[in-house]
Amino acid sequence: MTQVERQQWDVVVVGAGGAGLRAAIEAREQGLRTAVICKSLFGKAHTVMAEGGIAASMGNANPGDNWEVHFRDTMRGGKFLNNWRMAELHAKEAPDRVWELETWGALFDRTADGRISQRNFGGHEYPRLAHVGDRTGLELIRTLQQKTVALQQEDFKETGDYESRLKVFQECTVTRILKSPTEDGGEAVSGVFCYERESGRFFVIEAPAVVLATGGIGKSFKVTSNSWEYTGDGHALALLAGASLINMEFVQFHPTGMVWPPSVKGILVTESVRGDGGVLRNSEGKRFMFDYIPDVFKDKYAESEQEADGWYEDPEKHRRPPELLPRDEVARAINSEVKAGRGSPHGGVFLDVSTRMSPEVIRRRLPSMHHQFKELADVDITSEAMEVGPTCHYVMGGVDVDPDTAAAVGVTGLYAAGEVAGGMHGSNRLGGNSLSDLLVFGRRAGLHAARYAASLEKERPVVGDEQVDRAAAEALRPFSAAEVPEGEPAENPYTLHQHLQQSMNDLVGIIRRDGEMAQALERLAELRVRATYAGVEGHRQFNPGWHLAIDLRNMLLVSECVARAALTRTESRGGHTRDDFPAMDRQWRRSNLVCTLADEPVSLDASTQPGEAAKRADRGRIGLERRDMPPIRPDLLGLFEKEELIKYLTDEELTAE
Repeated sequence: MTQVERQQWDVVVVGAGGAGLRAAIEAREQGLRTAVICKSLFGKAHTVMAEGGIAASMGNANPGDNWEVHFRDTMRGGKFLNNWRMAELHAKEAPDRVWELETWGALFDRTADGRISQRNFGGHEYPRLAHVGDRTGLELIRTLQQKTVALQQEDFKETGDYESRLKVFQECTVTRILKSPTEDGGEAVSGVFCYERESGRFFVIEAPAVVLATGGIGKSFKVTSNSWEYTGDGHALALLAGASLINMEFVQFHPTGMVWPPSVKGILVTESVRGDGGVLRNSEGKRFMFDYIPDVFKDKYAESEQEADGWYEDPEKHRRPPELLPRDEVARAINSEVKAGRGSPHGGVFLDVSTRMSPEVIRRRLPSMHHQFKELADVDITSEAMEVGPTCHYVMGGVDVDPDTAAAVGVTGLYAAGEVAGGMHGSNRLGGNSLSDLLVFGRRAGLHAARYAASLEKERPVVGDEQVDRAAAEALRPFSAAEVPEGEPAENPYTLHQHLQQSMNDLVGIIRRDGEMAQALERLAELRVRATYAGVEGHRQFNPGWHLAIDLRNMLLVSECVARAALTRTESRGGHTRDDFPAMDRQWRRSNLVCTLADEPVSLDASTQPGEAAKRADRGRIGLERRDMPPIRPDLLGLFEKEELIKYLTDEELTAE
């Protein structure tokens, strides 16, 4: 029996970004003892990289904005594949979450009359993003950190212990969600198995409610804006616990990432640059986005440079510039220009804001971008154009959750919020909706996880020793990796990771084809076999190779979900573009592709025989089914013109409506 420390808490939140901290704050304010597990240092979550702002229809910049308009924009951006109830709740509750941040100490930029300033962003009809320069995510995390510490100070006054009701476990990783039998013959969450990244020490947190808030999957791709933590941990943990993932084929490639120098390729260039007037030009100097306005958006976007430029001064009499189309449209346009030979010297296009604003205004409104390009690329954006290109940025797919409670469908006691949860954004996320999403549903996940845990009183699932033994053996497997049958040495986790990233980038990237995705699945099967022999040397202390070997399990699982779902969806929609099926298909509009674990991964303990491991790993582990979405509520459909609905809904749906 494995001897590990066990702690008892009411709610465990996995992830300390915006969604995780907002969930933890809510659970603690409901009176529940809450533990937060943070893969990196507290305050270093990837949320800090969200630069543009928080989308919320407060109407400070234009009184015509309201939740109905925000809802419409979100549904249009997601090409009507969104979970409409999540989009409704998000649009209604986002303003309260922003005002709440302000009461907790967030320092937003202000309008001339002292209200929270809101800026333009792609796909939003009105200026809607509450912002702090181009460092909004950093301010959001700072504010939630401050609120967390304030709650801990309250607890200290009452109990004499800062961490009596809210504790952050820094630099720790969860490898398994633990479940235990219930009296009704089912199973329920009973805790999590974790290890300290610095020391390698295992520990178990026993809790009846677990909130996943682990972010995305970008490190499965070679070119990404995501930080090192984004290895699909929450997605994989949910699958392994018996939950389903939906919409995994939809991966957003942000249109503007840095392309030069190679060491910084993929780092995000905020959409605020375009929201504040930046224009995209090809190597011929042409503003090419006018050539890429889809029919479904033609009535809302300018057809000439004169009309587009006029929008910044008089948006009531001019249509929006096409640079502010949803991200999927802009990314595809940039990709097409580069493929046509009209790209910049380093394989991107030019983004120029220097002709729109003075150097002083640029440095004030875009301080991070000015610093980033000056320090990393020796480009002064106050006088020069930037080179930008698409970068893997966000996954719209995630855990299948109940829209009101954020509870994972099919796993009692499991919740998910933020990027790890699926449904809210449909096939494509609008910029700014991520920060409001994680605030709205982070709060809801924390609230309902706390209510569930409180309802159990003392009758809670118990973590069994056998589960702990299996989880420990799995985590230790890379230290005793069996040699391949031919006697070759153990596989290097770094080499496997590079091959995975290259395969996903080349074969399941921004433009997809049937044969290439089938090839990707073959490569993933090969990598799964090789991963059974991934080994590391040394000890558990300070061993990043061991950490990566564990993360590979998660990245291989989510990568198969992406590739298998992308191969199955025979249309192009949002963040999923098929070269062989270039149009949207209305029959696919109402369908989610649901990924489940077809068979349990190879038991990665020291006793696994090499031949057995390879044989089992060679099988596809992800099952896939097509599921119809519930019909959109009639009053919400009534917010759209009939002519617009015809572009998306089937004849049967229109007749029913």
